[in-house]
Order: sequence, then C-alpha cells, then structure tokens
Amino acid sequence: MRPQPLSPGADLDGVDLADVDLSGADGHDARVLECTFTACRLDGVRLDGARLVDTSWSRVRADELSLARTTWWDGTLTDCRLGAVQAYGSSWTRVTVHGGKVDYLNLRESELVDVVLDGCVVDELALGGATVRRLELRGCTVRRLDVTAARLVDVDLRGLRGLEHIEGVAGLAGSTITGDLLLELAPALAEQLGIRVD
Repeated sequence: MRPQPLSPGADLDGVDLADVDLSGADGHDARVLECTFTACRLDGVRLDGARLVDTSWSRVRADELSLARTTWWDGTLTDCRLGAVQAYGSSWTRVTVHGGKVDYLNLRESELVDVVLDGCVVDELALGGATVRRLELRGCTVRRLDVTAARLVDVDLRGLRGLEHIEGVAGLAGSTITGDLLLELAPALAEQLGIRVD
C-alpha cells in the first residue's frame, strides 16, 4: 500500500504525483514546494493553511476541496474539474487557471495578486471582502459573481462571459469592463445608486 503523501504539516519538495487518489487526506499546514499533481483525485482533501510554491495541478478532480487560508505562489491549474472549493482567507500570487471548470470558488476575504482565469468556467466566484490586484479574465465564463465590499485594483473583466447574476456591484470599482457588460449591469447599477428607471 502506497504511503499517504499528505499529512498535517507535511513537507513535500519536488514530488510528482500522477493518477493518485488522495481523497480524504488531511494536509493542513503542509509545505508543498515545486510539486506537480497530475490526474489526481482530491475529493475532500484539506489543505487549510498550506503553503504551495511553484506547484501545478493538471486534470485534478475533486467534488469538495478545502484550501482555506492557503498561501499559493507561482501556481497553475490546468483543465481541472472542481466542485466546491473553500479558499477563503487565502493569499494567491501569480496563480493561473487554464481551462477546466469550478462549480463554486470561495475566495472571500482573500488577497489576490497577478491572478489569471483563462478559458475556464466558474459557476460562482465569491470575492466578497477580498483585496484583488491585477486579476485578468480571458474568455472566462463566470455565471454568478459576488464582489460585495471587495477592493479591486487594475482588474480586467473584459474577458468575462456569461454573467447571469452579480452581488455587490459597487465592489466593481477599480475594474475595467466592456460596454456590453456595462449595459448588462445597468439595472444593478441603477438600483445601487437609487435611480428609478421608468
């Protein structure tokens, strides 16, 4: 039986994991340096408080994943299929998501710097109370967006597609959007400003 590589406070350095089922593993407060996870199953994995540096995930699958209060520097997620991801209170710097789908990405009260969502689908993106500097969406579908009390700086939403609902529209201050998206947001903006449209 293969030993479980993820455990509380584990120290993984240069580990390459492929086609491994890590479901249910508890790796809270782990240190993950220059590791790759390829086609791994991470259902129910806990990485709360973990530090991930130069670490990439490719074709990873998880119905539920806990990444609360993680620190992630220089990471990529490519063609991953994730359900509910609880990543609130995290610090992500230079993290890129390429393709794939996330049902619910909870980044409330997090700090994001130089993050890119490229060609992926996110059913619900929660950024309430987050501080976001240089986030770019490139051909990315986000159906529900919560930016309540968010602080955005140099956020490029021109590549946002498929938006159906937004909460906390005032939190979009500091972002760049397209004219088409502005028209879609007009009713929510009018409500926020107390404007009655007749």
